[in-house]
Amino acid sequence: MDITSRIDHALRAAVDGASGSDAPPQLAEAIRYALFPGGARVRPRLCLAVAAACGDDRPELTNAAAASVELLHCASLVHDDMPCFDNADVRRGRPSVHAAYGEPLALLAGDGMIVLAFEVLARASGHAPERLAPLITTVAGAVGMPSGIVAGQGWESETSVPVEAYHRAKTGALFVGSAMAGAIAAGADPAPWRALGDSLGAAYQAADDLRDALCSSQEMGKPAGQDNAHDRPSLVSECGVKETVGRLEGYVAGAIASIPDCKGRASLEALIMSEAKRLKPKNLSLVAA
Repeated sequence: MDITSRIDHALRAAVDGASGSDAPPQLAEAIRYALFPGGARVRPRLCLAVAAACGDDRPELTNAAAASVELLHCASLVHDDMPCFDNADVRRGRPSVHAAYGEPLALLAGDGMIVLAFEVLARASGHAPERLAPLITTVAGAVGMPSGIVAGQGWESETSVPVEAYHRAKTGALFVGSAMAGAIAAGADPAPWRALGDSLGAAYQAADDLRDALCSSQEMGKPAGQDNAHDRPSLVSECGVKETVGRLEGYVAGAIASIPDCKGRASLEALIMSEAKRLKPKNLSLVAA
């Protein structure tokens, strides 16, 4: 089974388990709509790649960790698109969840995926019970307070927003959590993998800021110009396009340099470079030095 099929299989198994005959059918449908077809699945791919580099001795637990981080990522997108935040009617080139199913079901779908993410971890914990507590702590820290996705969203309601802390919470934290969760699921020390997640998250945010400023909504599959529309800080507004490109290149190079010496280094390098290529605006050259 290739890595994409492995992720989708784990996600479908999780959703099937939560979508029995007793489940409200429209809510179950909204959750599936939010998850499938997915985007690039970069966070669960990172989780699986790090686990493979660490031996991946409990693949069932690794699959659960990968599904968990993707469930949390997709839940954050559902909530982020809602009228109280971005008010975005398009995501991945089709109506966002609230546009397709209404605000109440979108809110509940996001909530349901958050709960399901931790249920998935708990159900898989029998494969290595001693790894459950650090997995939950790591994943929860990537999405909660004081410096996870919830905090990142919270910064948007403040009058003064430190751009680095905002971006680290909004985007970087789940990349860090994904990398470290992969190591924990495989029974390895997660600490050496923090820098990879941190650099890759920073690169992703820099690329996203560039795309938001320079690409069309059609190219992005979601509304463009959101940073300006909502008066949010971005690297482009803070530093300009040229410096943001330079930072992106530095983050990509830093991500590659941070990979610990392991058998999976080539696969991790390929993942990083494929993401840099996928995310670059067409009118820029974003080749890592």
